[in-house]
Amino acid sequence: MTCRHCGAEIADKALICYRCGTATTEPAFKPPSKPRRASSPGSLSLVVGVVALGLVIILALSAALYVGRVPAAQTPRFLSAIAVSVAVVVVVLRAYLRRR
Repeated sequence: MTCRHCGAEIADKALICYRCGTATTEPAFKPPSKPRRASSPGSLSLVVGVVALGLVIILALSAALYVGRVPAAQTPRFLSAIAVSVAVVVVVLRAYLRRR
């Protein structure tokens, strides 16, 4: 018999070609395909929890600003700190979701 891949002469009962390693017959069964990973309910609750925590922190800081706990001279600095905190939360969540 000849190999269907390289054309080498091989034995009639050979399972693979000695020259190129190609199988002489079709496989008896095909390996199972990889199942798609479904998002777990735990990861969704983690994201929702982090977003909720971020909103609570922003509301608490806004309330402190409203009540007057932060002096008027530091208000722009305070608002920029809030903006940076929100940006960090967004970047971390995007990295987490992209990693999954």
